[in-house]
Amino acid sequence: MATGMVEKKVEDDDAARSIICGLPVKEIPGICNHSLVSRIKTRLDFYYKQREEEFFRSRIAAHGSTVIRINMPPGPFMAANSRVVALLDAKSFRVLLDVSKVEKKNVLTGTYVPPVALTGGHRMCAYLDPSEPDHARVKQLVFNLVAARKDFFIPVFRSNFAVLFEAMDAQVASASGKSDFNKLSDAAVFNYFCEACFGVRPSATALGDTGPTRATKWLFPQIAPLMTLGLPTLLEELFLHTFPLPSCLFSSNYKALYRYFESAASSTLDDAEKLGLNREEACHHILFVAIFNAFGGFKAALPGIFGLVAKAGPSLHSQLAVEIRSAVAAEGGEVTLAAVERMELTRSVVHEALRLDPPVKYQYGKAKADLIIESHDAAYQVKKGEMLLGYQPCATKDPKVFGPYADEFVADRFVGSAGRKLLEYVVWSNGPETEEPTVGNKQCAGKNLVVLVGRLLLVEFFLRYDTFTADVGTVLLGKQVNVTSLSKATAVVATVQS
Repeated sequence: MATGMVEKKVEDDDAARSIICGLPVKEIPGICNHSLVSRIKTRLDFYYKQREEEFFRSRIAAHGSTVIRINMPPGPFMAANSRVVALLDAKSFRVLLDVSKVEKKNVLTGTYVPPVALTGGHRMCAYLDPSEPDHARVKQLVFNLVAARKDFFIPVFRSNFAVLFEAMDAQVASASGKSDFNKLSDAAVFNYFCEACFGVRPSATALGDTGPTRATKWLFPQIAPLMTLGLPTLLEELFLHTFPLPSCLFSSNYKALYRYFESAASSTLDDAEKLGLNREEACHHILFVAIFNAFGGFKAALPGIFGLVAKAGPSLHSQLAVEIRSAVAAEGGEVTLAAVERMELTRSVVHEALRLDPPVKYQYGKAKADLIIESHDAAYQVKKGEMLLGYQPCATKDPKVFGPYADEFVADRFVGSAGRKLLEYVVWSNGPETEEPTVGNKQCAGKNLVVLVGRLLLVEFFLRYDTFTADVGTVLLGKQVNVTSLSKATAVVATVQS
């Protein structure tokens, strides 16, 4: 393209920079046919014929570009406009993390927005743009909560996951010979997060043991348009992907959860009022953070981490056990934050799992102005108001960043100075792993807690066991892990653990 044509077509500083970088400015390939037939065909490809990753990779191959125009499911009649610009490499994806360039209002779940009746009639912080006043107030409330309860996260984890491992032992030793890690993890995580943050274990309240089930039922209508259940296509299309499920079907579960948080989180709600938030609305926000963000995130992340470690086999298990036990022994047999921070391989394993299988796979944003977006090979112009989509597994498996083994689990990928530099491209938290969440960005407020919990899972496991096997499959939006054998740790390790 001639220089004069480029200057006529693009006028902002971003375009000038793309020219300086020597990247050609190209039209974005792909077709967003807005006809009903085209959008339904795309939906069938996405959910049934190709599934997510193949859906995107086939279009990259067809257009020879990692920036393309597509219709993004669920489409009609769930979303009025399904047209997006998909950013499918590590470089172009980064624009979605820059709130000076993209608006994050009502884009958490993409081209459709769940009804606010599911959240007490209020828009939750995850759907707010940082420019909206309540965003900063709610996020600061979460920061205050985490800071106030920081001393409880490790000991409460240990007590709750001790129950998990005792149950796992019994189940593997039973006639069935296997243990459903996901089910045990859901119960442990629900109790853990609530007890650690609010000091009240849900199972000891009126919720009893129903908390994880109620939470999952309430999550379901919000994420149903993104998934399949293995039912006949016609049924799934009608009940999951075409119209929102009626909120009234899930209200009893939400009310039961709300009553728990209204009581257990009373001191947090006091803090909310000091920050200028309405107490009742703040309770809905706290519930959403605890259930949608925390429980929902851990529900996907912990089986993902555990499943990858299971498949890696005894060699990695031995390395993790040595590192973990040595670090704990150096702290006098106590699991402390200092001990966990010494475990470089353990941290790398968690980051690698979050890179390969992020708990949230999509990021969306609307262009705040005309933009030039750069991939590795070209620059593309998008118009103000256009919806941008990033499919994270494509960005975080970019071979131009992570090399020829980008699609594979490499346990020590982030070990050492060279490995730590790659953390910039681990963006599961809606921000680089090398940066921190603030009230002014959309990075997960609990980013560091998620990484800590992932490491604590491995710490507690390898203090108890030398190795294990598991069947790892796919379920809904994550991994299903069924543990099939456990090899107990030696007596020496048991002494260190105690």
